[in-house]
Amino acid sequence: MTAMDAAATAGRFGSFKQLIRYGLVGLAVNLIGYALYLLVTFLGVPPRLAMTVLYALGAAAGFWGNKRLTFRHRGGVASSAARYVLAHGVGYLINLAVFGIVIDKLGYPHQWAQAIGVFVVAGYLFLAFKFFVFRQDAFTRGEGR
Repeated sequence: MTAMDAAATAGRFGSFKQLIRYGLVGLAVNLIGYALYLLVTFLGVPPRLAMTVLYALGAAAGFWGNKRLTFRHRGGVASSAARYVLAHGVGYLINLAVFGIVIDKLGYPHQWAQAIGVFVVAGYLFLAFKFFVFRQDAFTRGEGR
């Protein structure tokens, strides 16, 4: 095995470990968020309003978990937070589109729309976090000094 092969294998294994950690952080945040979503909609809060408020709260809760635990990002907080907000803005629009398709076009209950939205947005966000928000460039790895 060449040094390049070893580096590629280590990179894939590192990505797999990130995916596992992302899944654990996301599972915790999304289980609590989905339970709260079911509760507040049961109590009469309109589904889109509940999704909007809980999306923002879940995103805020997930920032530190993903920065510190999932990606172990050592870059600046302000710049990663700005990219995080942008990534979640797109994620929110994806979630809203899922609502429109699943509820308005297909006629399924809002509970299903939110459950589907969680998985669709989670896939998008892992890629956005890994390659945009918490990317490990030469500077954040300590090579840029």
